[in-house]
Amino acid sequence: MARSKLRPAGFDDLGLQRALSDRLLPFLVAAMAFLAALGLAGAFAAAGLAHHWQQGAEAALTIQVPDPGADSAAPGLSRLERVLALLRADPVVTDARPLTPGELDALLRPWLGTDAGRLALPLPAVIAVHLADPAAPLASLSSTLGAAAPGTLVESHGVWVRRLAALARSLQACAAVALLVVAAVAVAVVAVATHAGIAARREAIEIVHGLGAADGYIAARFAGRATRLAAIGAAAGALAALPVLLTLAGLAAPFGGLAAPETEPSVLAPAGLPILLWLALPLLPLIAAAIGYLTAQVTVRSWLRRLP
Repeated sequence: MARSKLRPAGFDDLGLQRALSDRLLPFLVAAMAFLAALGLAGAFAAAGLAHHWQQGAEAALTIQVPDPGADSAAPGLSRLERVLALLRADPVVTDARPLTPGELDALLRPWLGTDAGRLALPLPAVIAVHLADPAAPLASLSSTLGAAAPGTLVESHGVWVRRLAALARSLQACAAVALLVVAAVAVAVVAVATHAGIAARREAIEIVHGLGAADGYIAARFAGRATRLAAIGAAAGALAALPVLLTLAGLAAPFGGLAAPETEPSVLAPAGLPILLWLALPLLPLIAAAIGYLTAQVTVRSWLRRLP
C-alpha cells in the first residue's frame, strides 16, 4: 500500500512524456500507415482486377471471317452465317455474336481514324465468342471453321492473358517494395524519436541506471511509450485512408466487373473493398505497435550498453 502511494500506477519516473512527443511521432507514423494502406489496396486491387480480366480473356475468342458474303458452296447461306451456325452448335461455345459495323468502326478508329468506315477496304466479319471451358482445345474448332469457310482465323487471347498476369505480378511486386520501404521509414522514425528522447532525458537515465535500474526496465519504459504512440498514429492513418480507399473503389468498380463478385478471389464487402483489405487495415496499428516496441527496445539497450 505504501509503495503504491509513493509510486502510483503509470508514474513517469523518467519523464518520457516530455522526451517522446505525443504529437510528432504519432503524426509521422500516421503518415506511414496511410501510405501502407494505399500500398495494400494497390496490391489487392491488382490481384483482383488481373484475376477478373484473365478470366474474361481466357474464356473469349475472336474469330475473323474474310469475305463474309454469299458462299457459292452453300447457296442461301453466307460464309458468316455458316461459321455462326457451326459455333452455335458447338457445346463448348456459350455465346457467338458478330460485331456490328459500329463496333468495328470503334475498333479501327485508333488506327484508321474516324473515316475508317468509308475506306474501300475488304474488312472481315469479326465474331466475339465466349467458351464454357477456357481450357478447351481449339485445334478441332479451327479446322472445322477453316473447312466450312476457308481463311477463317481463330485468335485466342492467351498472349494478353500472359501479359496481364505479368502486369499484375509487377504491380504486386511494386506494392510489396513500397510496403517494405514504408516499414523501414517507420523503423527509422521511431529510432530517431527514441534517440531524441534519450538525449533529452540523458541525466535522469544515467542517474536511474547508476542507482541500479536494469537495462530491461529502462528499455521497457521507452518501448511502452513508443508502442502506444505508434499504435495511436497508425490507427489514425488507417482511418484517414479509409475514405480515400472507398472513393478509389467506387472509381475502379466498372473495370473490375463488380456485378459478379462471387467470381473474384477476394470477395468484395458491401462497401466495395475486398474483405482481405478490411482484415488487413486493423492490423496496421498492431504492426506499428510491434515496430515501435522492438525499435525502441533495440535502440535503448544498444545505448545503455555503451554507458560506463
